[in-house]
Amino acid sequence: MELWYTEKQTKDLGITCKIKETLHVEKSEFQHIALIDTNQYGRMLVLDGTVQTTIQDEFVYHEMISHVPLFTHPNPRKVAVIGGGDGGSIREILKHKSVEKACLVEIDKKVVEVSKRYLPEISVALDDSRAQVCIEDGIEFVKNHKNEFDVIMVDSTDPVGPAVGLFVKGFYQSIHDALKEDGVFVAQTESPFLNGELITSVYKDVQEVFPIARLYLCCVPTYPSGMWTFTLGSKKFDPLKVEENNIEELDFKYYSKEIHKAAFALPPFVKKLVE
Repeated sequence: MELWYTEKQTKDLGITCKIKETLHVEKSEFQHIALIDTNQYGRMLVLDGTVQTTIQDEFVYHEMISHVPLFTHPNPRKVAVIGGGDGGSIREILKHKSVEKACLVEIDKKVVEVSKRYLPEISVALDDSRAQVCIEDGIEFVKNHKNEFDVIMVDSTDPVGPAVGLFVKGFYQSIHDALKEDGVFVAQTESPFLNGELITSVYKDVQEVFPIARLYLCCVPTYPSGMWTFTLGSKKFDPLKVEENNIEELDFKYYSKEIHKAAFALPPFVKKLVE
């Protein structure tokens, strides 16, 4: 008998993968958690029926949410990740020698526990001495840490359930206040094919909070439509003005100095969303 997992990405669209084995299923305080092993993408973390990350393609998302802002800031020393309980962003952040502390702020401790057990390739850096795992609400965390971080990344789930409050202007203002005077922020902002209105709304809010706002792209096969966006807000440094010679090679699989600039070249239909 064949077993298949289907994520219903919209009411009319889904992605289906053949399952080798179901490794873990539980209902936490916040969400339904599943860890399955698939033929095509390897081990896959699924929260509330939505694919969060897979062994085969996780490097794209984690490199792009991390290295674009980290190379935009010339000397990132203290970094916070809101969400991202799988630890992939922390792994990428700690490749930067300048980083002295990386705080993972995850509301659901079960996501961290499951990731450390079943996704060691992704969560490998969570036990690093520079990493600090804080099990708490990211919204409250940024409110309580003023003028503290060089870079903040919002590595959130889709804007439903516990993540709804991570896609509003008040939260971006709190992030602005939690950043130092030259801080940089980035958030994942969904698919331009399926979430155009969300991208437009978030970009407008970020523009009103930060002097510099930019949208950039990458391709993640297991995310809805495959094309994914990130919205970056910066108090001082423009990612488009980063000198290529200042981008150090850190064993990348997707990100590069060429990709850093190219990611901001938006197709016309995407550009219209933020004009």
